Amino acid sequence: VRRPPGTINHMYGYRTAMSGKNQQTWDFAQRYCGRLWWKAGWGMGILTVPVALFVRGRSENVVSLTLGAWEFLQCAVLVLTVPAVERALKKRFDGNGIPRTGM
Repeated sequence: VRRPPGTINHMYGYRTAMSGKNQQTWDFAQRYCGRLWWKAGWGMGILTVPVALFVRGRSENVVSLTLGAWEFLQCAVLVLTVPAVERALKKRFDGNGIPRTGM
């Protein structure tokens, strides 16, 4: 992630109760989520090419339904990163946002 949100805010960034405990949890969550979204974005971007080629030249209905379903799947992938980030936060920090020893 090139420029994650620097300070805890309620406008943008990865915002959950755990990520907002303190600046350490916030920074960790922004970096971790950013890396996941970067990888997911590249993967979905690469897979979009064959999907787009599949619908090329087809009827408007086929294109709309296929690409609409593909967009829904892409959004679901991003939403499904939330449990992964929360697990990483809980592994790295206790419930009060204090780093666990040995990390």
